[in-house]
Amino acid sequence: MSNGETPERQFVRFTRLQRALHACMIVSFITLAMTGLTLKFSYTKWAAILSHLFGGFETAGYIHRSAAVVMVGVFVTHLVDLYKLKRREHSTWRSLVLGPGSMVPNRRDLTELLETLKWFIGRGERPAYGRWTYWEKFDYFAVFWGIAVIGSTGLTLWFPVFFTRFIPGSFLNVATIVHSDEALLATGFIFTVHFFNTHLRPEKFPMDITVFTGRMPLEELKRDKPREYEALVAAGKLDENMGEAYQPIVTRTIRAFAWVALGLGFSITLWIIYAVLFAYQ
Repeated sequence: MSNGETPERQFVRFTRLQRALHACMIVSFITLAMTGLTLKFSYTKWAAILSHLFGGFETAGYIHRSAAVVMVGVFVTHLVDLYKLKRREHSTWRSLVLGPGSMVPNRRDLTELLETLKWFIGRGERPAYGRWTYWEKFDYFAVFWGIAVIGSTGLTLWFPVFFTRFIPGSFLNVATIVHSDEALLATGFIFTVHFFNTHLRPEKFPMDITVFTGRMPLEELKRDKPREYEALVAAGKLDENMGEAYQPIVTRTIRAFAWVALGLGFSITLWIIYAVLFAYQ
């Protein structure tokens, strides 16, 4: 409550569908990481324990493929949502892809990257970021790359008899290596770089729950997204994008879920480091 009387109003940054898709992506990605790594590092003690909890390596494989189906479902649903957004708010695909609110990297992102590096070493001011920062765009398109590379190779390994009707059987060996190593790279990136950018930056530490609640305090919007704030004020659209903050019980539940995800992510990172440095075969 604001001033103990009226509900606090916050800026609504994400829709309910976007939040639900992100939650499903978290669950499916962590499931994919844990089940996949038990197979990749099956010779380690922690992988054997995990596989036992999953019901064995074969069952872990079933769980892995089920999580992959969920991940692809999230991706397809997001593409459908983008199509609806284009029909609802944009006259052309060019407007959606290259407009001011686009997730596609542009020249300004490069400028802000350079300005951020200068800011890091005290040689300039913090850039006035807009709706999407360059690192958010990078994280966003990493999903497209992952679905294309990891998803296609995984599908090939799931249905080898079907795909070897069209490709040489030796490609399965290539697909195994690409799928395994690219998945390891994606897992390491998400649980280090993405976690830092999202949760461990000083102004966000120890956790940013905006993507779960869909809301952020107005002061936070002014600080983190000043260019977006100014554009909304200039267009007279700020008030229509405000909504009531969730009750404390809701945010506590969300934080509990987020803490579990963070804990699992950091644990997976430590397991990978141990396997690569001390037990790699």
